[in-house]
Amino acid sequence: MPPNFGDHEQKPNDPTSSEMREDSEKRIGRNPHPDFAKVQASRPDWRQEESWHFTKTVDPNWKFGHGSNDSGKSLEKRHVEIDPYEDGRPAVFNYKLLISAIIPRPIGFVSTRSEDGESTNLAPFSYTQVINHDPPLFIIGFAGGFSNAKDTLANLAATRECTINMISESFLEAANATSINAPYGISEWSLSGLTPAPCTNVKCSRVKESVFSIEAKLFSTQEFESRATPGKKTGVLAIVEGVRFWAREDALNDDRNLIDPGVLRPMSRLGGIMYGRTTEGCELPRPDYEERKRSGETEGLIKAKLDDQ
Repeated sequence: MPPNFGDHEQKPNDPTSSEMREDSEKRIGRNPHPDFAKVQASRPDWRQEESWHFTKTVDPNWKFGHGSNDSGKSLEKRHVEIDPYEDGRPAVFNYKLLISAIIPRPIGFVSTRSEDGESTNLAPFSYTQVINHDPPLFIIGFAGGFSNAKDTLANLAATRECTINMISESFLEAANATSINAPYGISEWSLSGLTPAPCTNVKCSRVKESVFSIEAKLFSTQEFESRATPGKKTGVLAIVEGVRFWAREDALNDDRNLIDPGVLRPMSRLGGIMYGRTTEGCELPRPDYEERKRSGETEGLIKAKLDDQ
């Protein structure tokens, strides 16, 4: 069996990572339900029969200059200005606001391994995004600085490698289970029941249940400092380079350059403890300026850019 395939247990003597996660959850208050099981039981069942499909756009007859497709209703609403550094405003307010507003967010399900190979880690991160294709670059955002790095960041910094796995509907609960604040000696692989699979260019495992996975090497990191509390390190941005892709065969086209969303069935992160599913989409071609100009669609609308535009 390849060395990166086994479900290694975590080191038993880490000091504080699980306690820090527990304290963080209590402070943030992400879960608004005192009795979540009761709330869950009151909701409709998951619609398993819901299949991926296309719809029209809201207004298929939209023309240049028409603006929003809601007949101007959004212009009737008032906006509230928020200063992220307002006196007395806790930093956690900005966190809760941003994760509820910047949605849906892709979830990077990140697998790492310690430098000595004796421990592994598997955890979801919604501060994850692709930022370039040549080279393939991805960002992962971590809360807290290097001095109190949790397992994933500590492993990534030490080994300079990881895998990023996309989360599908078929293992949503298992993926969420890995966010548990378990002590450092407990394996997320075992708790989740997910299957580690071997990689080619990195030693850590990918998630076999994932439709699309990325083997990645650390490109660079940037640590951030609090504006409200100078000197306090509050976050780390990691840029990683994809060095190998793994795609499930039934999701991939013949040219090996497209993934079928109906097979991927991706899950995304919303605010609080909410997840989102993607079951429908619409298509809009990118307009060609010269073509639209010749057709007369832009007549009377071509103006120089101004400060208020």
